[in-house]
Formats: sequence, C-alpha cells, structure tokens
Amino acid sequence: MSEQKVAVVTGASSGNGRAIALRLATDGLIVVCSDLQPNARPGGYDEEPDVPTHELIETRGGAATFVVANATSMGEMSEVVEAAVSQYGHLDVMVNNAGIFTGLATIVDESEEDFDKTIAVNLKGVWIGSKLAITQFLQQEVNGNSRGTVVNIASIGGLVGLAQEPGYCASKGGVVNLTRQLAVDFADKKIHVNAVCPGFLETALVRPFLDDPDLNAGLHAQSPWPNLGTASDVAKAVSFLAGDESAWVTGSNLVVDGGFTAR
Repeated sequence: MSEQKVAVVTGASSGNGRAIALRLATDGLIVVCSDLQPNARPGGYDEEPDVPTHELIETRGGAATFVVANATSMGEMSEVVEAAVSQYGHLDVMVNNAGIFTGLATIVDESEEDFDKTIAVNLKGVWIGSKLAITQFLQQEVNGNSRGTVVNIASIGGLVGLAQEPGYCASKGGVVNLTRQLAVDFADKKIHVNAVCPGFLETALVRPFLDDPDLNAGLHAQSPWPNLGTASDVAKAVSFLAGDESAWVTGSNLVVDGGFTAR
C-alpha cells in the first residue's frame, strides 16, 4: 500500500483535466488518469500535447497510470476506482472533471440528443464518480482530517444563465447543488465534497469562442479581469480543495472566473 495520496482525474487527457492531473502530481499525489483516450484533444492549449498526461507525469518524476473509461458508464468507472485501490491500496481524491459542450443554441433549436448527451456526461458522470468514490471512502479510515475528498468541476454556467446554453447550464447547475447535497450527507464521515466553477478559459472547449473575434471581444468585455484564465488557474483551485489547507471547507463552489459572475 502506497503512503502517498492517490487521486483519480476524469477527462485527464486535455484541458482542465490535464492541468489538474499535472498539478496534483506536482503536489506529490499518485494520479490515475482516466479518459476516452490517452492523447490530448486537438486544438487546445495543452503543454507538450503529443505526450499523454500520465507519461508526462512520469517523465517529471511523478507516479501515474492511465485507465480508459467513459465517465457515463458505471461499469467502466468502477474499473477506474478498482484500479486505483488494487494498485495503490486506497483512494483519497476523486476529481470529476470530464465534460462536454455541444455548441450554442436556444432551447428551441437544441436537439434532444445533445441535451441528453450533455446531461449524461456533465451531470450523470459526476454522480457516478461521486457515488463510487464515496462508497470507497466509507471503507477507509480517516487519514489526518479526511476520509476522502471529491472535487467536482462545475462552471459559472451552473451559477448564472449563459446565453444559448440551456443544456449546459442545466447540467452544471445540477453539479453545483449535487456538490452541496453530498457535502451535507457525508460531512459527519469526514468526507469533503467541493466544486470549482471555472469561467471562460483557454481550453479546446472554449477555443471556438476565442477564435471568433466578436465572441472573443464580448468575453473580454464581460470580464472585469483584463485577461481570461487558463487551465492552470483551475488546477490551483483543485490543489487547494484536495489538500490539507481546506480541512474545514466542504459544500463550497469555488468560483474561478476573473470576476465574471461578480457583476
């Protein structure tokens, strides 16, 4: 059994998930990276995108492994958690990061297929990851001040209405309140459940907005901070919530948006 903390990060191959996995490895955690494929998504802003996340962690002296899994599948995600526990003896942090965005559309034009897919990945995937992690945490002894930590990646779209994003906002709003609910149920077991709500960042998911001059200008106009954020800003927030300094923080939705939702 490893004495190092062990984290699972879903959607770890690209964007926020990749930055989170790299940061947790830098913090000294063993990272089990999970995604549909090990390679980074094209069109992003990832460092060394040709190197899979788990391999990059290893080249930097960390410990990591990759397990292919669809975040919407209870069976496949069970295998991810089982891989962490069987290989390292325990699970300490679950980062439910996997998410999708199907494009801009009002509810009139958004297809039922796109809505169902968005809810499945963005909300059900978080529900599955949280369920499996908490089930495992309950079998473990308290380590320091925690039996285990769940960090969900929500969005400012779960806090405010974003134009032409009905399914996305609905899914992330569900993550925001699921986070609060789970924190209430398991606080007495010393299980932490928090979320990070990122704003508009330089990721492949947001690239269509950034590459459109009008949309790009609109995003900057709505953001009090003069520049948009990066995946590393999200990773720093996750690092805090996954670490010992957030020992009395649970049920929190930490906003990382340059002041976008403060207006």
